[in-house]
Order: sequence, then structure tokens, then C-alpha cells
Amino acid sequence: MTDYDAVVYDLDGTLVDLDVDWNAVALDVREVYDSAAVDPPSDGLWDMLEAAADAGLAEDVEAAIAAHEHDGARTADRLAHADDLLERSLPTGVCSLNCERACRIALEEHALTAAVDVVVGRDSVGTWKPDPEPLLATVNELGAEPERALFIGDSARDQQTAERAGVDFEYVGDGPSGV
Repeated sequence: MTDYDAVVYDLDGTLVDLDVDWNAVALDVREVYDSAAVDPPSDGLWDMLEAAADAGLAEDVEAAIAAHEHDGARTADRLAHADDLLERSLPTGVCSLNCERACRIALEEHALTAAVDVVVGRDSVGTWKPDPEPLLATVNELGAEPERALFIGDSARDQQTAERAGVDFEYVGDGPSGV
């Protein structure tokens, strides 16, 4: 770890396992589209999220997703990598596809807040992973350069985000899983 000036973690699937039924979230987001009489691009949650701004539904779609994430953060399971977080001496951040408030709730629930210097969620900056902006914002707030930071995550989206940001990447497990 001496090669880095900062380390950034993904949240869900990396530090905690949010207690969220993503199929139920997709159904609730679909209901937002149906209530507005707007055809969604697909029934895929992330497709609907990406199209929400153009459909004039960004605020309602975000609220529907965030409500599930907030609840799921309160009952999230702590994962083994959270213990590694507590042992780090480097500036540390969280960069997540989950909303910032859900990240903070999960960190609070598992007594991890003091170990994290910066939290950037889906709603913290203008884009979300795999766009590099959220990770770059996290690294910047930690006072590090991208080439001197490490991003630890569980998904191919996390790896793609790191590559786009010019940040080294490490999987928490044997390879990609999840979103």
C-alpha cells in the first residue's frame, strides 16, 4: 500500500452488502415512468435512471431509488473488507453508484464513518460510474493524484471507472460481480 497516497472503496458489494431488492427498485422506477405516461427505454433499472433526465423524471426516479437504498443501508450486512478499511492509515474515500446518503447511513450503521474522509455517491456529482468524474472527484478531495490512488471494488463497472480515471484498481474478491 506504500505505492499510494489514497485509497477509495466502492460501497455495495465491497464494504457492505446493501439489503436492497433491486428488482423491486426497478418496478418502482417503472411506476414513476408509468405514472408520467412516459415509455421507459427498457425495464432495466440503470437504463431507466440514465433516461430519466431526458424524460423529465430525474428527481422522481432518484427519489424512488434512494428510498430503497436508505432502507437497505440501515440493514446492510458488513463485509470482511470493511475491517481492512479500519486498518488503513492513508486518506480514504468511498465512491459509489448508490446515493450519497445511503453510503453515509451504511457507514454510520457499521461504525465506519470515522475511517472515511470523503464520500461521493451517484448524486454527489453530475455523472455516475462508470464515468470517471465521481472517482476523480473523490481522489481530488483526498488530495491525491489519480496515478497515486487505488480504487477497490467488486464489479466490472468499478474496474472500468478506474481505467477511465487513470486510477489503479483491485477487486475485493476473485473477479467481477454485480453491477
